[in-house]
Amino acid sequence: MYEHRYVSPVSPGRFLLRMLKHAAFALTIVALSLLIGIAGYMSTEKMTMLDAFLNAAMLLGGMGPVKTGGLSEQGKLFAGVFALYSGLVFIVIMSIMLAPVVHRIMHRFHWEESQGSGGRPDAND
Repeated sequence: MYEHRYVSPVSPGRFLLRMLKHAAFALTIVALSLLIGIAGYMSTEKMTMLDAFLNAAMLLGGMGPVKTGGLSEQGKLFAGVFALYSGLVFIVIMSIMLAPVVHRIMHRFHWEESQGSGGRPDAND
């Protein structure tokens, strides 16, 4: 997916396309996670779809649930597990979105370094 250090960095247009692909993948993960949250709140707490969406979206966004009082034991268990899951999803999404940027920065640094030493170094590097 990413170019080798001996290949010049991709053009800005191709880099934008790469970022859009990563964003689409990240949005897919967010959408699936939101559906899991909605289904969980609807089944454990018998919330309406709108209320379940609100609670799931707030947890995924890192804000915390809107409704905390009056939850059943099943609802509390689901909310706790979904909150832990949401924290991991945040880390995954940030990694997906930052990967191309970090790669481009590192690639430019190492590519320029190899260009300055006369091209491709020997196989012992």
